[in-house]
Amino acid sequence: MNKYIFTKDFFFIIPTAFIAGAGLAALQDGIYWIGLFGFSLLLLVGLSALVAAWRWGGGKALAWMTALAFILRLAAGMAVYFALPVNGYDVPDDKAGYIFTDAHRRDDQAWGLASSNKPLWSAFDKSYAADQYGGLLALSAFMYRYLSPDVQRPLLVLTLAALTAALGVPFFYKSTRLLWDGKLAAVSSWLFVLYPESVLTGGAQMREPFLLTFIAIAFWGFANWLKQSESGEKNKSVWLWLGIGIAGLLLVSPAMALALLVLFGGWLWLRGEKARLPWQVLVGVGGVFLVGVLLLAWSLSRQHDFGGGSPVGVILNWIRDSVKYVIYLLERGSGQIQNIFSKMNPLVQFLFVIGYGIAQPVLPPAFFEPTTLTWRIIAIVRALGWYVVLPLLLYSPIAAWKSEPGRARRLWLWLSAFSWLWILISAIRAGGDQWDNPRYRLIFFGWQALVAGYAWLWWRQHRDNWLPRIFILEIVSVLLYGQWYLARYNSIGFHLPILVVLEVSVVLFVLTFVGGWWWDHWRAGKRRA
Repeated sequence: MNKYIFTKDFFFIIPTAFIAGAGLAALQDGIYWIGLFGFSLLLLVGLSALVAAWRWGGGKALAWMTALAFILRLAAGMAVYFALPVNGYDVPDDKAGYIFTDAHRRDDQAWGLASSNKPLWSAFDKSYAADQYGGLLALSAFMYRYLSPDVQRPLLVLTLAALTAALGVPFFYKSTRLLWDGKLAAVSSWLFVLYPESVLTGGAQMREPFLLTFIAIAFWGFANWLKQSESGEKNKSVWLWLGIGIAGLLLVSPAMALALLVLFGGWLWLRGEKARLPWQVLVGVGGVFLVGVLLLAWSLSRQHDFGGGSPVGVILNWIRDSVKYVIYLLERGSGQIQNIFSKMNPLVQFLFVIGYGIAQPVLPPAFFEPTTLTWRIIAIVRALGWYVVLPLLLYSPIAAWKSEPGRARRLWLWLSAFSWLWILISAIRAGGDQWDNPRYRLIFFGWQALVAGYAWLWWRQHRDNWLPRIFILEIVSVLLYGQWYLARYNSIGFHLPILVVLEVSVVLFVLTFVGGWWWDHWRAGKRRA
């Protein structure tokens, strides 16, 4: 990096940090100069990190992505913070300006810890249950204790989340460009930047922006190691980036560190003998995996009593109880779901939970269910974002399978399989919950954006019929369920039983994929004849 260029950047960074800090401080209670100092210092450090990450091998496109990622998340977070108390529900979260209950509870407990005489590592004991793992709670408390000691300023932690989320963009973009090309890096990175669920959580006091960025940092180290293994070069900095990413994941959510190791392990296995790791690295990975399992089991036992047992037993019991609880909540929360469940055996109930979870946040009710204007806008934007990406994710294994046989095809099949495995795990873990399910799914959105970008570029080149079929199926399904919601809430049109609508949608799904495969097979045979 040109040190002179980066020094010149401070002529922009310093006044921007001071002006933005002054504005944010004016919007919060407390002693003004303390707020000015806290916001300005945070922005000075954060903007410097963003500019440094961009300057480190990036161009104008990456500069726009990084800047827009930060601005969108900060703007969205501030808009929600000020709109919900005015045009939200009469509940504590909305009145305080928090869109997520977890963010509200964690932020309040962070302020309580920061304003107490307790050490910050108290965030990891059982008295602070708002954060399952304690890492983000400790970081939030640190921000309050040293940058906002006079009063709780929720926008301070929100700004930190927005800066952290934007920092992941350069790492993700450069990793993708290093392993593939600029086109895929551009498409997948723009999805990474603009995806509404990411924007929403990136402007809140949540774990997801931190997890996304730590995963992107680990990806950068992994991508560099892959390139070095091919060229024979050796640069120990790759282990530094991998270490930072994995350590951050272990601190914020050990389960995500384990999942990322599974992803990288499958990637290396598909590469074969050329990517053989030295024994020291294998021992290190095994140690990280063991630490991750122990931390995860300890974190779960902080909040739940599983009657002792081994760490693996604790995790398995938690998964089992989580699935049972999700089905119970889903059935209890809706009379329509109770009606459907009463006519299903347990296996079909479980499959329904998965399908309903994949569809969340559902688009038709975002338009027709009674709610406030603020919540309607949030619901529509979230659902539209997912319904744009979902067809590309459905198409990604088809595009990978139809590509040329070889290591590249195996890799894309693995990345697509991992993305869908994580989507299914999120659906099972949170069922039809329209908040937790998409939030869990978002954690590995970088890989979903990657396979979605690959699917889009593959279709642009080959123009087969599968992607249009999937989009048409989605549009028909949205219209079908949209008519049902419209008839339910506005008494317009025929109000068909929900089971009929569900059965029709399943038939359409089967006909689309089976019929499409048969049609392509028949046409291919006819051309050969």
